[in-house]
Amino acid sequence: MLDIEINHNNKRKKLLFDEISHLINSQQLEEIPLSENQHHPDLTYSILHKQQVQRLKNKLSGVHPADIAYLLETLPQKQRLYVWENIESKKTGDILLELSDVIRNNLLSVMGAEAVLSATEKLDCDEIADLAPSLPSKVVQKILKSLNLKNRQQLEEALSYEDGTVGALMDFNMITIREDISLKDVLRYCQKLGDLPEKTHQMFVVDQNNVLKGSLPLQKLVATPKGQLVNSVMNKDIVSFTPDGDADKAVQDFDRYELISAPVVDKNNKLIGRLSVDNIIDYTREQVEDDMLNQAGLLEDEDLFSGVWTGAKNRWFWLAMNLATTFIATRVISIFEETIIQLVALATLMPVVAAVGGNTGNQTSMLIIRSLALEQINSSNIRQFLLKEIGISLVNGLIWGGIMACFVFVVYQNLSLGLVMMGAILLSLFLGTLAGITVPMIRYHFKLDPAMGTSVILTFIADSLGFFIFLGLAAIFL
Repeated sequence: MLDIEINHNNKRKKLLFDEISHLINSQQLEEIPLSENQHHPDLTYSILHKQQVQRLKNKLSGVHPADIAYLLETLPQKQRLYVWENIESKKTGDILLELSDVIRNNLLSVMGAEAVLSATEKLDCDEIADLAPSLPSKVVQKILKSLNLKNRQQLEEALSYEDGTVGALMDFNMITIREDISLKDVLRYCQKLGDLPEKTHQMFVVDQNNVLKGSLPLQKLVATPKGQLVNSVMNKDIVSFTPDGDADKAVQDFDRYELISAPVVDKNNKLIGRLSVDNIIDYTREQVEDDMLNQAGLLEDEDLFSGVWTGAKNRWFWLAMNLATTFIATRVISIFEETIIQLVALATLMPVVAAVGGNTGNQTSMLIIRSLALEQINSSNIRQFLLKEIGISLVNGLIWGGIMACFVFVVYQNLSLGLVMMGAILLSLFLGTLAGITVPMIRYHFKLDPAMGTSVILTFIADSLGFFIFLGLAAIFL
């Protein structure tokens, strides 16, 4: 049933996007042939243009901000700006939050200060803090001045935390209650508030000094007799976070304890904010996207329709690294030119040795990068992990090296060449595994992203060592 509903929504969204794209791409206004009897072509153009714009606005008005953000990211820049100009102002803030950083910066660069202020009017302080790094400092100051004292203090606090900390992720949308009141009073308080903050599934219990005492889940509030006091039904053993805590650690705790939301407290256990599963999902998605870009050798996110020069510069660093390391690998081959000339078959078999070493290195590196992210690797178990991976490389080296030795013997009728191939694969898998462990560990030790550029470095090591080992063995034994 859920699959049917999802498919229906996808089809509806695709149809809507097709209609919007048709309105955007339509250039009929500029191409309408006017007859000689029409004496006011400018007036006709103006009327038709307004009609087209109004149709586009009507279509966009019923679309969810997240879907509009997706649409904007799929459009070339000129069409993107045209759509952006025709979106109702009350939606722009929510749309900006859904956009990738590069597209968001692109749209903010064409917005005036007043338009930005209008876009942030209905946003929460934590949401404004997410946009702040993309805004000029003068605009941020204007936003601060436009807020009341409480919201200004919350925004300043949110801006004070570094990226990658819990404080940078938390929000302030929560309900606090006292422990000495009845559930009936809590219900009356909720009714007085009207709308509860989004994603509210529990209320935080605090004392008169705002010190966290526990939490009251909504399901207990509904299911428990209303005459009971909060302190008799609240959860006293709850998971909490500090604002300067590591965001990656918070992601693991949310997964481990299956949390929906959790309080954020200062060193005195005073409640200052809330961390919700929405915050965690957004952060995790961004981290995954960054890791994918880093592994591909891109320094930062890239607009699909950015200028050629901008896109080229974004790819220069790791492209240059790849060219440099590949050139070094070719120098290794040049050392054994005479050996290759004497036995041409070596030239056809070299890539096999390099490929298996690189594949093993990448497999091991991905495993250890994941383990480092989950904090499963430490000084007490790294030795056991290393021995296990070495054992796997030796077993695979003997099995697949033996298979390749048989294959080489059948094809080239040369037993010595087959044995050299077997030895080269065994050593290549062994050294590839060591490289796959040491490269991420070294980067992690120096507080660098273990994933960034690891595949490029491993490819260089696998190619260079693979060529050297294979050709070196051939030079000795053949």
